[in-house]
Parts: sequence; C-alpha cells; structure tokens
Amino acid sequence: MSRTTTVHIDLAAISENIHTLRAPLAAHRFMAVVKADAYGHGAVRVAQHIEPMVDALAVAFTEEAVALREAGVSAPILILEGPHTASDLALAGKLDFWPVIHSDEQLEWCKTLGAELSQAWIKLDTGMHRLGFAVERYADIYDALLSYGIGEVTAMSHLASAEEPDDALTRAQLRTWDETVPDRSNTSLHNSAATQHALSGPSGWVRVGYALYGGQVKGLQNAVSLRPAMRLSSSIIALRDVRTGESVGYGGRWTAQRDSVIATLPVGYGDGYPWGAADGTPVGINGEIAPLVGRVSMDMVTVDVTDCSNVSLGGLAILWGDQPTIDDVAAHSGTIGYELMARLTQRTTRVYHT
Repeated sequence: MSRTTTVHIDLAAISENIHTLRAPLAAHRFMAVVKADAYGHGAVRVAQHIEPMVDALAVAFTEEAVALREAGVSAPILILEGPHTASDLALAGKLDFWPVIHSDEQLEWCKTLGAELSQAWIKLDTGMHRLGFAVERYADIYDALLSYGIGEVTAMSHLASAEEPDDALTRAQLRTWDETVPDRSNTSLHNSAATQHALSGPSGWVRVGYALYGGQVKGLQNAVSLRPAMRLSSSIIALRDVRTGESVGYGGRWTAQRDSVIATLPVGYGDGYPWGAADGTPVGINGEIAPLVGRVSMDMVTVDVTDCSNVSLGGLAILWGDQPTIDDVAAHSGTIGYELMARLTQRTTRVYHT
C-alpha cells in the first residue's frame, strides 16, 4: 500500500497506563472499558492484550461482547446498556456476560432468565438522568434479582461531572450514593476522571476508559502522567509556494499574510480527522509543530510549514500522538478527544506495536 496515512496503536502504552492507574487503587477491582472498538484502538487486539492485567472488561451492548468472546476473550464482560431484548439476556447467561439492569422491562426478563446469570449489575440514577432506577427502589430490586437466582448483584451509577469534584451536581450525586448504598464492597461509581480525583464515595470497582488509552480529561488537578496509545501519522505529498494574499483550500478560509510554504498531507475527514479543525490546529512536521491552514478536506489537509526546517516531500507528519496530543487537536476543533478516537474510519491502515 502506497498511502502513508496510518493509525499506530501502542499496546505497551496501554499496559503502562493500566499499571499507572492501578498503583493507587490496590483495594479496588479494575474494569477496562473497551466499547466503541476500544475507543478506536481495536477492541479484540486491546482486550486480548490486557486481559491478564484487569479484573473485567466493559462494552456498550451485546454485539460488542459477542465479538470478544468469538475472538477467545474469556474475561468477565459487563454490558453497560444491558440487554436490549430477552434474547440478549439469554445470551448473557450462555456466554457468561454481566448485564446491567436499568429498567422494569429488563427486570421482568430476569424472572425467567436470571438463574442463568453469574452476576448482574443494578444501574441507579443518582442524578445524571440517562439510565437507571430511582434510588428509592434499590433495596427492593437488589432483593428481587437475588431471588431470581442471579449469583451476585453489584450496584453502579455514573457521575455526570466527575472531572469537577466541587461541582454542585457531583456533590449531590455523591451524597445520594452515600445515602443509598451503605455497603461499598460490591459497587461501582468511579470512571476515569473520578478515579484520578480520588473522589469520596468509594466504590469496589473502578471503570476506566479514556484514561486507559492515554487521554487526558480536561480540568483534572491531580491527573497522572499517561502515555498516548494512538498515533495518527501521515507524510507530505506536496509542497507549494503561496504568495501574500493568496488563499488555501475550500472557501478560501485562510489567506497568506506573508509568502508561505504550504504542505499537503493525504489525510482528512474521510479518515476521521475533524472537519471542524480551525486554522492554527497543531500538526507535527519532522518533530516541529506547524499550524494547519485552510479547511479540512475529505482526503487532505494543508499545513503552513514556512517556519519548519528540513521540510521535504515524504517528510513525517503527526496529526496526533505525543505531540500534538489528541486533546490538543480536539481543543482546536470544538470537540473532545473521546470523539476523535472513536470516529476514525476503517480505511486508515492500523499497525499495532508491543
């Protein structure tokens, strides 16, 4: 293949991030979230690599869990959206998935299928108002699930603003959690941000997704140092001189304020690079940072390399990785790093490194 645009996945970086994140959490069980194709990193490859290092995995829906089982992954797998149908719940019993139960319909299915489940999780709505039972029903639902023959029941909730521990919503959710679930040994509240903040309202399980892959959640005061596991790279396929006053790209959004050298890279929104990236979005060019200029196309972007040294055709370009980071690019694009990871398309070659 001739096009150089490649997504590099460093599995060793994910291993290091797990070690870093687990170090202060010795008393907690660690669940690695590999939904959405492991945030674009490849769920099967990632799960196979980290399975010995974690206590369980989590996905969004049943089909994602089935793909892991078919690939030989034997670790416990939590299904965060729970069963969408009764047949999903039956499959959970057959393949030993842990379904999240968050609705009365799912609860009804458990009456006849619960005895096949080794474990189920109760989703409680502590204030995010997305999924979950009212907290007042917790004790009754917990007892009901055990009476249906389910081997073990775990309580869980989700913090809407975990990156802001002093936010009124976070404090309200933690207060509700404390009042509802007095026994924390078999519970799960903390996500990537909450884990790094060491928020009160402890939980027996921590569920880590974005941080696993080296993403840095904005605003964390006590964030640990993590290694980005994904690098989106390309190379220069064209160089051209642009005179003062000439524009570049669709709509002429960027106009040269001086005589400039513009590099074209074969990567665009067809690969998942954000169409909304603004002029000035950082791009790595042979180890230096240069600004993106002009609107992102489906297959190409343009970069002002006037101030870069040793620029030539075929020169290495880093769209995100160590420098710039995916969060840097997201900040210039009106989005978040989570989306950029997950939106990468399959037309871009993936290469795994250990």
